[in-house]
Amino acid sequence: MKGDLVQNSIGQLCPMPILMLAKNMKKMQPGQVLEIHADDEGAHADVPAWCAQTGNELLGTEDGGGFTKYFVKKAG
Repeated sequence: MKGDLVQNSIGQLCPMPILMLAKNMKKMQPGQVLEIHADDEGAHADVPAWCAQTGNELLGTEDGGGFTKYFVKKAG
């Protein structure tokens, strides 16, 4: 899977990946996918929780080799 925009949050600790996620989603159109690369363990819970709270859809995750890729579709 590939995103329309890639967010590199590797090396950043909570809450930075989520703050960047919120900022990047504002730039995107409904239906576009943000691909987030994060190695912070907190992102495993934070990204799905953010999606549930905002109505955006977590399409899935992939192992990136030392980090996790999260794919978030902007609600429309």
